[in-house]
Amino acid sequence: MDWKTFQALLSGVNKYSTAFGRVWLSVVFVFRVMVYVVAAERVWGDEQKDFDCNTKQPGCANVCYDHFFPISHIRLWALQLIFVTCPSFMVVMHVAYRDDRERKHRAKYGDTSKLYNNTGKKHGGLWWTYLVSLFVKTAIEVSFLYILHRVYDSFYLPRLVKCEVSPCPNQVDCYIGHPTEKKVFTYFMVGASALCIVLNICEIIYLISKRIVRIANKMKRRNRNMTTYPQDYNDDSYNNCNRPVSRQDLKDKPPFLKTTEKPPYRLSTLKLNDKIRASAPNLSTTS
Repeated sequence: MDWKTFQALLSGVNKYSTAFGRVWLSVVFVFRVMVYVVAAERVWGDEQKDFDCNTKQPGCANVCYDHFFPISHIRLWALQLIFVTCPSFMVVMHVAYRDDRERKHRAKYGDTSKLYNNTGKKHGGLWWTYLVSLFVKTAIEVSFLYILHRVYDSFYLPRLVKCEVSPCPNQVDCYIGHPTEKKVFTYFMVGASALCIVLNICEIIYLISKRIVRIANKMKRRNRNMTTYPQDYNDDSYNNCNRPVSRQDLKDKPPFLKTTEKPPYRLSTLKLNDKIRASAPNLSTTS
């Protein structure tokens, strides 16, 4: 497998990822792909020849090896790396689809018209594509860990295994080559896979919480705009019709308004004088 080509394909995902996604990609290449290529392939290079049984019965060693190692660690990890990085291409394909739509839109309506502000920004459908890819990657990681745990009994590699599978004549003792070294690499790859699961979960929480905060801020701004409009109508400039008119206000007004508007206390004084004359016509209002 050409891992350089595989790395070149995934390098395009890095510019569309969040901080957690970039860390995840670094862990995949440094702690998994590099360890796989440099060391793990050599440890499991020809493991069937190193699987030695204390019998010369033809076919017994092959059957016992297939019984205890139905799938090789190294091939299972290669398959895991391929499957776990495939969901990231969903994001790249979605961005390429957006770029194609943007190109067609500009060709139809001109270069000044834009369909997207930024085709690589995680809004709308791209946000959902990115979130679904994280869930798929997490599910693949968990599935492969379960398969490894199920097949190899808690990731443990013993030094000696006892085989009673036909065509072995009786119980045969078989010895695994480099068991301690294989055990160390197995635990290391399992730990790296668990770290990738934690990073995926953190990125999912980060994306969802950021989306919730953005929606909450939009709702706050909308409520703030709705509450500012009634306050504008409650301003004194709109409700000064019931305010008493002072003499200074009358001086500042034009002459034609001075004749029409009178202070409210003048009206009340005239009405009081009329009532006094009506009740006591012989009395004078002056003392």
